[in-house]
Amino acid sequence: MKILVLNSGSSSQKSSLYEIGDAIPAHPPAALWEGKIEWEKREAKMQIRSADGANLSKRVQAESRKDAVGLLLDELWSGETRAVASAAEIGVVGHRVVHGGGEYQQPTVITPAVRESLARLAIFAPLHNRAELEGMEVVEERLGGVTQVAVFDTAFHSQMPGAAFVYPGPYEWLGQGIRRYGFHGINHQYCAEHAARMLNKELNALRLVTCHLGNGCSLAAIQNGHSVDTTMGFTPLEGLMMGTRSGSVDPGILTYLMRGGKLKAEEMDELLNEKSGLLGISGVSSDMRQIIEAMKAGHARAKLAFDIFVHRLRRGIGEMVAVLGGMEALIFTAGIGENSAEVRAAACEKLGHMGVKLDGRKNELDGEDREISVAGSATRVLVIHAQEDWAIARECWRLRTAVCGGRRMASSPRTV
Repeated sequence: MKILVLNSGSSSQKSSLYEIGDAIPAHPPAALWEGKIEWEKREAKMQIRSADGANLSKRVQAESRKDAVGLLLDELWSGETRAVASAAEIGVVGHRVVHGGGEYQQPTVITPAVRESLARLAIFAPLHNRAELEGMEVVEERLGGVTQVAVFDTAFHSQMPGAAFVYPGPYEWLGQGIRRYGFHGINHQYCAEHAARMLNKELNALRLVTCHLGNGCSLAAIQNGHSVDTTMGFTPLEGLMMGTRSGSVDPGILTYLMRGGKLKAEEMDELLNEKSGLLGISGVSSDMRQIIEAMKAGHARAKLAFDIFVHRLRRGIGEMVAVLGGMEALIFTAGIGENSAEVRAAACEKLGHMGVKLDGRKNELDGEDREISVAGSATRVLVIHAQEDWAIARECWRLRTAVCGGRRMASSPRTV
């Protein structure tokens, strides 16, 4: 079964093609084809890599984001890096959907009714959900009636207890859909399952804290294989300090600025989401690598940004451990989590009382998924590479196989 995955961002589009046979492999396979496109105004930068080693990098003209996505997908079956002879070889298409609200708690086959629901939910995540809907339209135009599946970032957090997801405002908020949803769930779930395999333990027996640290950052407390708390909430703005997002701040600051007439709603949204976080404090960059480089060169604001990031990360880990009542493993994932030995070392430095003992030499090494705690550490510390696209492909295979009663995809390539 060939599965195409679309991972849509507000100004970018990633896409991957996987093939899964009669069973899901224990370890993520390499994608048959990977493409990414980033656009600005009417020009888009396209980068593609195929499993046979072919690479393509070029700029294309596109009138809209939707047009740019269509041009990217055309390369899959007709370009220099094509990986299939025709679009008909693709059996199912999976989409990462950032916000499923309270309605969607499992991967879901996309129907017209589902698309209408996702359009309504776009009010919660306008940039992402609208981009995802456009991706679905492009697939329908290019691939006809192929089965499309939505895999939701919020779904993994859907079993959080009320104490974790209800905000302590007026109770009427809950009826209006104002509650904590959580995000990055696709990767938090993948990391939890993969950690259990690495530790040779049953997932249900583990209490895990997963640290998804990229341009967007969130933690999850995982018990019995489910998320029981997380740091992001009603929107992806709550919680940890991030690349350009502030994370949690005193809401009184916002009402103060509003009363003074200093900021309108749109300006406040831009300030908190695009001009805060590492970028806002350092004035240097939203990229942790550049923050650390500037910090080592003596840049005071870069050091302050690093220190705030680590302080809030440590505090967040402590909160997650308190919810769990302990932890068997601490997991670092995503761009910063996987690549910044400095952040991992600083975060773990004061967690010794939680049984965390980092092996400095292992922490400095690059490589595959690995353990970086000392032998005998009461709490194991793992680095796991984010595999969102593979996790989406895997969920598509499971859903399609279950719906088809175990029949192989080739027997019915365009029907569920």
